[in-house]
Amino acid sequence: MLTGLLIVLLPLFLGYLVPVRSTQVLALVNRGVNASVYIILLLMGISLAGLEDLASQFSRLGGSALVLFSIISVFNLAALWWLSRHLPLRVGDSPVVKNAPTSKWAAMQGSLLLVAVVAGGVLFGLLTGPVLDEMLFTTADLLAEWVLYALLVLIGCQLRNSGMPLKQILLNRMGLAIAVTLALSSLLAGLVAAPLLSLPWNEGLAMAAGFGWYSLSAILIGDQLGPLLGGVAFFNDLARELLAFILIPLVIHRHTALAIGYGGATSMDFTLPVIQQHGGVACVPIAVVSGFILSLLSPPLILFFLSLSG
Repeated sequence: MLTGLLIVLLPLFLGYLVPVRSTQVLALVNRGVNASVYIILLLMGISLAGLEDLASQFSRLGGSALVLFSIISVFNLAALWWLSRHLPLRVGDSPVVKNAPTSKWAAMQGSLLLVAVVAGGVLFGLLTGPVLDEMLFTTADLLAEWVLYALLVLIGCQLRNSGMPLKQILLNRMGLAIAVTLALSSLLAGLVAAPLLSLPWNEGLAMAAGFGWYSLSAILIGDQLGPLLGGVAFFNDLARELLAFILIPLVIHRHTALAIGYGGATSMDFTLPVIQQHGGVACVPIAVVSGFILSLLSPPLILFFLSLSG
């Protein structure tokens, strides 16, 4: 039962063992992660094109993603709102960085580009599938699996060399509290959503354990449960990020913990500039710690819950 978990976690741990001191090498690792994500999402789109009765399958994908996203968002927002009322964290007079390196619109364009990659894969599969038949979809699945292993090695290396020491994480109690609140409320929502999606409890937990890391959650779940549920995970976590871009400017001054936490794992990268721009520099270390913890938790949790099948 745990063999699949160990096989997939091994590349992650191997990557984590590799220290990188050269900024040039680390830049190559980052580019490798981005390239691997695009390749796998393209292959996931091709696999989706191979599903029978594609129109009804897409309808099911959209409906399931909407149900999952709605339930998780309700649980997350309620829990983070409660935390905001009890956590002594306020933006206050923290200086605001007016020209953050990436605007929320630019970041949203990056997210939507990934949707376009999946759509491009579907279109390619529909156009070439009748010619190449099953060979195309079998090759896409096999290639995606091997690129996934390479991606996990690179992600492990990224996490090891992110410049985030364990001591710094543990000392930042606010970032830790936000991450734990987001993780626990997401998993509880996954348990509630599972029967509504006709999924076993462990698969509901796996679907909820992406914590906003839409590229990785889609890849891991798609590899284990098929492209349809991989697509559900992708659009669920992508919707979280898009809503976070809207929520952060609106609520960060009244409910700072909610604004930082709702973005989940993306609070250390994609939504960080928006947090910095509207909340000021005082929010940055809290957001980075929260996002880092959730990024560290997400892959092992997804794989662990999926390993409980059968």
